[in-house]
Amino acid sequence: MALDYAKLGFKCGIEIHQRLASHEKLFCACATQNESEESDGSLERRQRAVAGELGAVDAAAVHEQLRNRKFVYATYPSFSCDVDEDQEPPHALNQDALDAALQVALMLKSDVVDEAQVMRKAVLDGSNTGGFQRTAVIALDGKLDTSKGTVSIPTVSIEEEASAIQGERSGEVLYRLDRLGIPLVEIGTAPEIASPEHCREVAERLGMILRATGRVQRGIGTIRQDVNVSIRDGARVEIKGAQDLGRLSALVENEVLRQAALVKIRGELEKRGAKECALEAVDVSRAFAGTQSRLLRKSLDRKEALIAFGLARFEGLLGAELCEGRRLGSELSDYAKAQGVGGIIHGDEDMKKYGISEGEVKALREAAGAGAGDAWVLVAGPEPAARNAAAAAFGRAMQALRGVPEETRKVVNDVQTAYMRPLPGGARLYPETDLPPVRVSRARIEKLESVLPEMPEETLAWLKKTLNSDLAEKMARSQRLPLFRRALDEVKGADATLVAATLEETLTNLKREGVKVELAGDDKLLEIFAAYFSLRLFAKAAMPEIIRGAVETPGESAAGVVERLGLRRMTAEEIRAAVRAEAKETGDKGMLLKRVMAKHRLRAEGAEMAKAIDSLG
Repeated sequence: MALDYAKLGFKCGIEIHQRLASHEKLFCACATQNESEESDGSLERRQRAVAGELGAVDAAAVHEQLRNRKFVYATYPSFSCDVDEDQEPPHALNQDALDAALQVALMLKSDVVDEAQVMRKAVLDGSNTGGFQRTAVIALDGKLDTSKGTVSIPTVSIEEEASAIQGERSGEVLYRLDRLGIPLVEIGTAPEIASPEHCREVAERLGMILRATGRVQRGIGTIRQDVNVSIRDGARVEIKGAQDLGRLSALVENEVLRQAALVKIRGELEKRGAKECALEAVDVSRAFAGTQSRLLRKSLDRKEALIAFGLARFEGLLGAELCEGRRLGSELSDYAKAQGVGGIIHGDEDMKKYGISEGEVKALREAAGAGAGDAWVLVAGPEPAARNAAAAAFGRAMQALRGVPEETRKVVNDVQTAYMRPLPGGARLYPETDLPPVRVSRARIEKLESVLPEMPEETLAWLKKTLNSDLAEKMARSQRLPLFRRALDEVKGADATLVAATLEETLTNLKREGVKVELAGDDKLLEIFAAYFSLRLFAKAAMPEIIRGAVETPGESAAGVVERLGLRRMTAEEIRAAVRAEAKETGDKGMLLKRVMAKHRLRAEGAEMAKAIDSLG
């Protein structure tokens, strides 16, 4: 049954973070496109929360500090420097990147500020060596026209990209510094999005505007969507890092379902008379001294603690489904995992999968004080991590009595989310004292206004004059639109339909087959188009194989790929010879064409073969 989002009190806003196509980082002269350079060293940091401009310490920053992790950063000769390592003050703000961001703001009909003040935003997850991200609001009060009406754009900002996370090991988080500091433009909408599908439309349209500038990077990871969602009686939840636009609506819908289910659980707990209480956690290791559970035996052999606690009147609710693949027990487990353990075991699960006996469950219940109608939770791990995890899981259970907690959540499995940290607030912002405010003159704005690109609807109208409607719609939304324009401008004889079909269909099909088409690059694809349209080196049917070959050997010329694969286009005499050879086997022209094309379709066009057959008389 379709959800009535208006009745649910649905509110949604989105933040788009798009990397700008600048050759230098935002606050230093380091390059921004590392394709192959290896790291030349590393450095380590630990971070702690500090008070913001108003004297308060941000809850999200405190949460990260309590995790007590060490951060290790890989450095790169050409792509990181003392600024990235937080060992030197930032240099002046990149003016080319600022112009690109201002151009985006103007396309969104925003009011550009007279003066941009760079701020520090506390971020203690290690993604920035200094424990903060630099950001500056550059425009206010923009708007975006959509099928559901106008959506307000309160702010457009320019900020620095975070470090790229590589993984975790034994309390350490591994990052690489080549990505840190790449310029981003951030666009934030008001909570005026009407439905999950509308959210996708807004994200898609903002992406089209960004690409229309021709001043943004393309490819996986260059754009991210953070979505804020709430419903009536729920709470604002920020979902970080949504990248799959095709699944964005399902992601938002699942959050609505999750919040609605949590509101329902709160009502059920009220009916049962459940009350908030203090944690009474006990070590139940003795109850499992002779356990046959391999999972718990491993913990005991490692001298880890088995910490359990009861939840009065929660029985049956930890297993309650919230949305696709998520249960209330999953929420408790997320909080426990944030403290460094593998998760939790709870009484609503099937104990057979853990190898836990009925007697062990009975002993655990007695030790944890969990009676009839109560739930129980078990956490295994080293001290004090297990006790911290139990306290975190218990705290999340108590939040269920109040409904939906405000949180920052991360995307998992494209359409699901998991707890990440508390929702940050204004306490994490304070001025960047190493940089003066940046003046934005009226003359500068007028100059940028004079060269604004056409809006997406104008582009679509032009494309529909050139391509069929379906292909025009695909191309208008494509990240490869700038490459399509370049191909028509730079390649002699280029056919718009074939170029668009190659970029939107052939490359997509190859990617599904596992071909890393992004390795070909724009210049290589333009060279392949020139080899086909201008030099006539190969047949149209060979296009996928030529692209595949170019990916295999990126440094090889298009002509070299054609020769290496044996796909050089047949001459007119070679075609006639091939036709004469097959004509000895059949006199039927239709069958003759099929036989010739079966053997030579990758080296000759069908029309050329048909013409040679007709010439036989």
